[in-house]
Amino acid sequence: MRVLGIILIIVGILMLIFTNISFTKEEKVVDVGPVEINKKEKHTIDWPNYAGGIAVIAGIALVVLDKRRA
Repeated sequence: MRVLGIILIIVGILMLIFTNISFTKEEKVVDVGPVEINKKEKHTIDWPNYAGGIAVIAGIALVVLDKRRA
């Protein structure tokens, strides 16, 4: 439980710092012999700021509950 709590804290802090992730996906559209046409699409994954806060709080709760059990 403690390891999961620490992972949640780290992920939550990263979610608060980086509010989105952008990446480019390249897709082959046409491939006719020596001619090849590719298409690049930019994708963005956004998440709300409170999601990172919830992850941090849940991680802290797991760490604290694990310490109380031991």
